[in-house]
Amino acid sequence: MSNVKYYYDPKTLSYKEYKLSKLRKVKYFAGFVLSSLTFGLILILILSQFFELPNEKVLKRELQNMEIQFSLMNEKMIEAEKVLTNIEERDNTIYRLYFETSPIKSEERNQGLGGINRYVKFEGFNNSELIINSNKRLDILQKRLVVQSKSLDEIIELAKDKENFLAKIPAIQPVKNEDLTRMASGYGYRSDPFTKAIKFHSGMDFTAPRGTPVYATGNGTVARADSGSSGYGKHVRIDHGYGYVSLYAHLYKYNVKPKQKVKRGDIIGFVGSTGRSRAPHLHYEIIKDGKKINPLNFYYGNLTKEEFNDLIIKASVENQSLD
Repeated sequence: MSNVKYYYDPKTLSYKEYKLSKLRKVKYFAGFVLSSLTFGLILILILSQFFELPNEKVLKRELQNMEIQFSLMNEKMIEAEKVLTNIEERDNTIYRLYFETSPIKSEERNQGLGGINRYVKFEGFNNSELIINSNKRLDILQKRLVVQSKSLDEIIELAKDKENFLAKIPAIQPVKNEDLTRMASGYGYRSDPFTKAIKFHSGMDFTAPRGTPVYATGNGTVARADSGSSGYGKHVRIDHGYGYVSLYAHLYKYNVKPKQKVKRGDIIGFVGSTGRSRAPHLHYEIIKDGKKINPLNFYYGNLTKEEFNDLIIKASVENQSLD
């Protein structure tokens, strides 16, 4: 049985039954619902300060994981930048310097990538600045890697050419020390053995018995093996490339012929006294880009420090040449 409510009517001085209209019932119900929702929302807000909802826990865990991953990625990026910087420094100060090529400027290595809207897609987020800076660092790092990779490709080609260059240029003494009677005359002004006048001697004279082997001082191609040049008698010229030519004069006989490929240490002829020569010896010259230069600078391949110093002393004596 439902409870019946009454109210006192002062006009009639009696109690009357309290009846709610439909509109009032709707208003009361709406007020109840609204107050319940308000109370529930306030309760949720209060409880949320002390308790986490399942979804919040998942999101918070994911955010923490992302922060850890970013921290690890940042450390790896810093390490990669350090390693790459070290490689770049060695590339500029050792490799490129050794192969006599220009170092790569820092501005060229570290410049960013063009495009003002390149990072616009990362804007509008809570961590937009962090995301944009990280992507810029990655792009610059990638650019530096590409530049360094191309540089190393260039160094490899230079190294191959350098190896070929070092094999070709004259680098040993044309007559072995044990076969020498003496180093007769060096490069520079000397007394002519025939006229006794002081004239420029454009090579080095090595005295040795007739028939002593003469060796190619570097890889190359025999350009001449004849007696067609005045004063040289039987002589051999080897074209080493890179502008270098070596000349071996006053030979007793040849052991090579024109256009023949030779390697450093090959016997190309034998000591003699043909042409304008006072006694059996080898007259040896180095020609670079058509200019005769001092052969003394090209014996690093088979002489010890002591032997080379001794050769310098003997070559500096202003004596009489043998041709």
